[in-house]
Amino acid sequence: MKAYKVTVNGNVYEITIEVVDKADIKASAPAPAPVAVAPASAPSGGQAISAPMPGTILKVNVSNGQAVKKGDVLFVLEAMKMENEIMAPCDGTVAGVSVSAGASVETGTALCSLA
Repeated sequence: MKAYKVTVNGNVYEITIEVVDKADIKASAPAPAPVAVAPASAPSGGQAISAPMPGTILKVNVSNGQAVKKGDVLFVLEAMKMENEIMAPCDGTVAGVSVSAGASVETGTALCSLA
């Protein structure tokens, strides 16, 4: 064991680190490969709007049949205590809203589709 003093933001901390030999380290299994998320489906000629990251839907600003312009905020997604605006990538009409406020979503979850 080795003792060190570390200063963080003006506070001094004393830490102890154990020194090990490579022979003492056991081989571990490799990390599992990430699971691919299936893309959200869109109606023919339409565009699917999907969650770019996991989080919670705070606001749904659109409804079925509503016309939207490129850049309009469709949803507000909270991820890692930050609010992220999900905007329309193009002009169109909302063909279907798949989530509601308070819903937890994963990366790739279909939020709505534009026709």
